[in-house]
Amino acid sequence: MTLRRVCFQLQVKPGHIDAYRIAHAAVWPDMLAALKETGWQNYSIFLRPDGLVIGYFETNDLQANLDGMAATAVNARWQAAMSEHFVELDVPADQAFVYLDEVFNLDDQLGRASNAAAPA
Repeated sequence: MTLRRVCFQLQVKPGHIDAYRIAHAAVWPDMLAALKETGWQNYSIFLRPDGLVIGYFETNDLQANLDGMAATAVNARWQAAMSEHFVELDVPADQAFVYLDEVFNLDDQLGRASNAAAPA
């Protein structure tokens, strides 16, 4: 199964940026365990000063990751706790991801270039 890189964005409300940072500086241990157990790999979240959130993770099966987290009680609690921080969401944040298309990856292009240059 091929590892897929996933990038998404969300928007934190003005005035909630510090609280969002604090929450993510000490994510609940059972939430961390659930993410790991449901296959979220190399997961990072970046936050711009204006509240733009960019998340990145790698997965073998995005839908299985999302479904796995949706089935956990800790995810429901986490999403409820985080919901007040986001701009205009009528669903939990993990259902409102705006996915970004990957248009460049250095390793992929280097691999293609070296394969194309290899003698036949």
